[in-house]
Amino acid sequence: MCFQTASTVCRIYARLRHILVKPSRRGYNIIRHPFDNMIAKTMTKKAVSKQKILAAALIASVAAGGYFYYRQQQAAALPAFVAQSNGRLELNRIDVATLYPGRVKKVYVEEGADVKSGDILAELSSDTSSSRVEEARAAADRQRESVQRAKAAEEQTRRTVARAEANIEAARQQQRVAKMEWDNARNLLSEQLVSESETARRRADYERATAAVKAAEAARAEAQATVAQSRAAAAEARASVGQAEAAVKSASSANDDMNIRAPIDGRVEYTIAEVGNVVASGSKVASLLDPADVSMNIFLPTDSISRLKVNDEARIKLDGIDAVFPAKIKFIATEAQFTPKAVETTDERAKLMFKVKLQVPRETAQKYDRLLKGGMTGNGFVKTDAAAQWPAALAVKLPQ
Repeated sequence: MCFQTASTVCRIYARLRHILVKPSRRGYNIIRHPFDNMIAKTMTKKAVSKQKILAAALIASVAAGGYFYYRQQQAAALPAFVAQSNGRLELNRIDVATLYPGRVKKVYVEEGADVKSGDILAELSSDTSSSRVEEARAAADRQRESVQRAKAAEEQTRRTVARAEANIEAARQQQRVAKMEWDNARNLLSEQLVSESETARRRADYERATAAVKAAEAARAEAQATVAQSRAAAAEARASVGQAEAAVKSASSANDDMNIRAPIDGRVEYTIAEVGNVVASGSKVASLLDPADVSMNIFLPTDSISRLKVNDEARIKLDGIDAVFPAKIKFIATEAQFTPKAVETTDERAKLMFKVKLQVPRETAQKYDRLLKGGMTGNGFVKTDAAAQWPAALAVKLPQ
């Protein structure tokens, strides 16, 4: 470095010698060197004195500048445990596509617009999805009506059972009275106080009352069976309503999917679909960039890669920005590759290198989302010795 600085000073001084030229009647008098005896013979003492002072001042300035440059280079020199490579910032790109086919009805965003998760980017129009929603809603309404009818039938059978219970109780009461009268007639017959025909009549009344009880009990059993059937019909109708409502939800969801929404908070990189376009299922409508997902890919040789691991600390410096951004190693390639043309140095492009992805923390990327842009060039730095401290030149320094 000292040799380079001295060489620079010498070149500047040589240039100054050619600048210091004075025309004269005999031609040009050139100061070639302050110690050249020829100068004293071709110039007056006064001119020599002035030019010597000027040359000395300029040489002193150049020397001071060279020394300062040397000290700056020495201060910027990185320790051996820091590996670096140039790269470009990348923002994670998300392509937003449509789930169903349709015609683009409206585009709500423009390139560069900031969007929130759930914001509508574009709207598709489809008669098929709308008609399916209407059909599903109509089917659900019909099933709800079936439930109401089943409930009404169940209530009717419950009332029938209640009437059957009342009829049974009345028949049993008549049966008890008829039994008492028959028993009383038989006792009186033994004392010959009533006729046999009267006793037979009361017996017949008892038998009719008993038959009435059995008939009422049969009617109750039939009504109870009808209640069970009505309950089953109501349960089936309610299940059908559930299925119909699920169909409505599915159709509504499909219809809502005709509104293409942003999956993340991000920035619109570009829109693809235009109003009036007919798009197929899976067609891209827009492309979003995630300003919080910022990274840089660098390429390092084997001797550096062997001492790195995922989640190690890293640093990123961008061209034209007086800042040092924190980062972490997110990915290390398992196979070497020839570095891409984006790498600036010809020597580096000719080598087999390993790709290393440096990730900027999300909170930092979000804070400086207007400053950090995809494609910005810079350098990434990693430590091959995890226990070593970062040099002062690579201490985190965020923009103010």
